Amino acid sequence: MTAHTPSTEPFRDPQLPFAKRIDDLLARLTPEEKTAFLHQFAPAVERLGLAAFRTGQEALHGVAWMGQATVFPQAVGLGATWNPELVRRVGDAVSREIRAMRAKDDRVGLNVWSPTVNLLRHPLWGRNEEGYSEDPKLTSAIATAYTHGLRGEHPTYWRTAPVLKHWLAHNNETDRSTTSSSVRPRVLHEYDLRAFRDTVEAGAVAGVMPAYNLVNGRPNHVSPYLAEHLRTWTEEELLVCSDAGAPSNLVDSEHYFDTHEEATAAALVAGVDSFTDHGTDSSQIIGRLRGALERGLLTEADVDTAVRRQLSVRFRLGEFDPGYDPHDATGEFDTPAHRALAQEAAEQAIVLLKNDGVLPLAPDARIAVVGLLADECKLDWYSGTLIHRSTPLEGLYERFGAERVEFAEGVDRVRLKTSTGAFLHVPAAEGAADEVRGAEGALDPALLAGRTDLPALTTDAAGTELALVDWGEGVLTLRAPDGRYLSVADDGCLRASADQPGGWIVQETFRLEQHGNGHLLKHLGTGRHVCVSADGVKVADEDPEVFELVVAERGEEAVARAAAAADVVVVVAGNDPHINGRETEDRTTLRLPGQQERLLRAARAANPATVLALVAAYPYAVDPAELPAVLWTAHGGQAAGTALARVLAGDVSPAGRLPQTWYADDADLPGLLDYDVIGARQTYLYFEGTPLFPFGHGLSYASFAYGDLTARAEDGAVRVSLSVTNTGEVTADEVAQLYARAVDASVPRPRRELLDHRRVTLAPGETAELGFDVPLSAFAFWDVAQDRWRVEPGGYELLAGASSEDVRLRTTVTLDGEPTLPRAVLTTGLAAAGFDEQRGIAIVDRTKASGDAVTPAGPEPGELLYRACDFGRGVSRVTVEVAGEGTVELSLDGGPALAVLSPAAPTSGPYDYVSLSASIAAVGVHDVRLTLRGPLRLAHVGFSG
Repeated sequence: MTAHTPSTEPFRDPQLPFAKRIDDLLARLTPEEKTAFLHQFAPAVERLGLAAFRTGQEALHGVAWMGQATVFPQAVGLGATWNPELVRRVGDAVSREIRAMRAKDDRVGLNVWSPTVNLLRHPLWGRNEEGYSEDPKLTSAIATAYTHGLRGEHPTYWRTAPVLKHWLAHNNETDRSTTSSSVRPRVLHEYDLRAFRDTVEAGAVAGVMPAYNLVNGRPNHVSPYLAEHLRTWTEEELLVCSDAGAPSNLVDSEHYFDTHEEATAAALVAGVDSFTDHGTDSSQIIGRLRGALERGLLTEADVDTAVRRQLSVRFRLGEFDPGYDPHDATGEFDTPAHRALAQEAAEQAIVLLKNDGVLPLAPDARIAVVGLLADECKLDWYSGTLIHRSTPLEGLYERFGAERVEFAEGVDRVRLKTSTGAFLHVPAAEGAADEVRGAEGALDPALLAGRTDLPALTTDAAGTELALVDWGEGVLTLRAPDGRYLSVADDGCLRASADQPGGWIVQETFRLEQHGNGHLLKHLGTGRHVCVSADGVKVADEDPEVFELVVAERGEEAVARAAAAADVVVVVAGNDPHINGRETEDRTTLRLPGQQERLLRAARAANPATVLALVAAYPYAVDPAELPAVLWTAHGGQAAGTALARVLAGDVSPAGRLPQTWYADDADLPGLLDYDVIGARQTYLYFEGTPLFPFGHGLSYASFAYGDLTARAEDGAVRVSLSVTNTGEVTADEVAQLYARAVDASVPRPRRELLDHRRVTLAPGETAELGFDVPLSAFAFWDVAQDRWRVEPGGYELLAGASSEDVRLRTTVTLDGEPTLPRAVLTTGLAAAGFDEQRGIAIVDRTKASGDAVTPAGPEPGELLYRACDFGRGVSRVTVEVAGEGTVELSLDGGPALAVLSPAAPTSGPYDYVSLSASIAAVGVHDVRLTLRGPLRLAHVGFSG
């Protein structure tokens, strides 16, 4: 430990508070040095002995992109554990591996861009795998646990500095950098902000990352909510890091600003502190910042504020106190404890959806394990490279013995015949090294190139039999007998070269397009067709080859043979995380891909004792009626196969619970871009249909009895107690869930809403007494009439049970709250976006800096309803603030229009508002209905007289 001496520069003096040390260091930096700090790759300052610093280390479920590391279940799988303490231990292990890896490779960063707290509002979102739950309470509980693990337990120094992704209301990949999420105030406060707020207030968050999308017409990277909400939730300095390329999007794709100087300045002023743009090249961002300073769009104080926030994180990470940093010598990597934890997490993430008694499997059962994922251990874009690997097939071999397990993958075995009668041939790659994509680590794995050291495909008379898989919507992969996938490298040649499909732009997917009596083979990564010419097999823009698909065996045939010879069949189905549902690509349907549906039908027809094990990053709409058992798990990381086998065998009783609603049909889903969970009746909170499987659902090999529910309101909380008893014959976990419902609400409230939960382990006959202290604030809603939180007085039903629909106990508690008051429109008027109900309305930005307005969402008129507006003894005039062109019609209580207001001419721009007035007569309390016609923006309605 370095001794403190009087000559020590104050910023290096560990005896001083961080704030004073940051002040000292900030004063020593030149304006040029401070500006350079605002890019993701902050340079070293050698004259002060400052090292370079990088924001951003992916670590969603293990250290990602930097080579080998322990791989835990996907985030949605961690959410399915409903076990915050387990997830805290996972975060702790991940942060220790980050420190250990950084000691050997300084490319590994300590500013961790995890976890993702976007709510899983819509199951077709391509990044469903990255979130924890559709429920804000469960999401924040899991996220808080993970961030505490990442942060470490030292009161001063952080092991890593977690950044929450992606602020805000971001659930679509389709046109994600140009679409706007229309988020009404109640949804904003009760749903989207809540998961962020609870996690930040828990005290282990170093910052957030804004999302690519816009919210209410304004890009998230210039969101006023960063200052109005985020920074009010904690006294810590939060570092806001832009998403990759998003600063440039403000001009290039969103066209929100005319120049990059204006855009960069606006983002910095709004609260973005670190700009992730143009990779490692900081020159363009630095140039934009300097240009903004020269034009007076920024001040040096604005730059200082952002640099201060970055330095705050660096000080907390112990960078300037190597002798005091307790995490500096952390060396735990791929330890036995981490391997055991990966298995424990994978086991706890498995959800038993249905079981008619076929599970657990008999010890002497003859098992057929079939399906496209039966011998796979899939990774996603935010995974590390596997050190250890366990597939379902390997797990069952290990648990039951290879002699009792039969395997059929279910691929179609095909050859591709050219127009000359020759077949595509995969040459032998003798002496070629086995390479795993990303094994060496990369700061940007999107830049990894395909292999060119292997021989390109040729043609010959016999050809090579390929394994064809249709992953849905005609998206195919083709695999050679040696296990390598056909891929295309930069030279355009086809090779069997990839260990798995992957990459930012997947180069291993194809589509067969009907062409006459044959097919063209289109390579989806390049958009080109496969050609066969004298110089080899490659993709090109001209002369596509017409292939005949010669099928040697359909996958259903192999599956049926294996299934018929077994006592029980385990069909392992699901998705490849790099295909049809991933970052940049939303799903289009809840259905299983057609090829996998055919395999499932073939297995079931050959053997009624068919278990469906779904290994997937998101829910599917499957018909469980004829299946005796169904399980789901997210891609479970390195121990996935072992975990699944242990659950199937009954070594572990399953206790995962669904973190989101499983809908029965695509028709149950709202539009992907409809973010109004209240109006569109989305998620378990508001969905009024019958789900395939409800939120919180999950079965066990044991049974549990609930009893002794009591509740009383005192000291600002509702204190709830209940008992849970294991009435089964095996030790098992139960997840006791507590929900609430407002009995007689004045506004639409959730059908039920999760208040708390507890995962407990109980031996047969054992009883656990559970207590929950629920703050009264958990019963509040955002009152748009008063623009604040309010607990409504009256009865609240408390529901306890095993899922949101499996309610075992009920009681009602009466709360004293604040009475419902009419809107004081004479005092405050009506904020246009503060409606109670709407039809055909989009919320847009009132100005580029702040505020909301409303406009018709399409060519049809839009309608707004504001309930219980108090006009007192009477008003005689209405005034509206509008921009654009069109009309505003006002009526009361569904009656005729009392006023029609329209600008005499279109305003000069969407932010150039004019005030229009008209005479009306209104006395007392009425509902106000507004109808908007045309491309008109309405910001405010006032009343006088």
